[in-house]
Amino acid sequence: MTDFETQNNRFYSQDDIQRILQLAIARQADDQDKEFSYEQILEIAQELDISPETVNLAEKDWRSQNREIQQRQAFNTYRLTRFKKRLGNYSIVNAFFISVDFLGGGTISWSLYLLLFCGLAVGLDVWNIFLTKGEEYEMAFQRWNRKHQIKQTINTFVNKWFKALQV
Repeated sequence: MTDFETQNNRFYSQDDIQRILQLAIARQADDQDKEFSYEQILEIAQELDISPETVNLAEKDWRSQNREIQQRQAFNTYRLTRFKKRLGNYSIVNAFFISVDFLGGGTISWSLYLLLFCGLAVGLDVWNIFLTKGEEYEMAFQRWNRKHQIKQTINTFVNKWFKALQV
């Protein structure tokens, strides 16, 4: 059997085709370091008998998914920044109490209890910050996202109002 006959008798599932094409496009993009225009995507889709409407809907879905990924990254960055601030506060407060305890009696005694108690709070904070899956994470993300959208809406309204006053 020749290579030509072997290649013509191969059948692939839709998932396999998607993975093969994704790898081929990624390899071509790596080789040439190029981007594809929307027209090129439509040409590729046309060769695969995919309608332009389907490509358009897929692009909208992709944009929506990409926007959510960016929002989640911003949320994770926000949480990490907030954690760093709390860790700094924890360090400063505990350093102060340890200094007062040491200067007051020459030893460190009662400040260790505060250190352990605050350390427990920081440990729980670490657990919550770096746990990025689950229902609690989703609820925290949804709350943050709503607040973020409200802030954007208010900023847009205020900016439009200021522009109207300037005219």
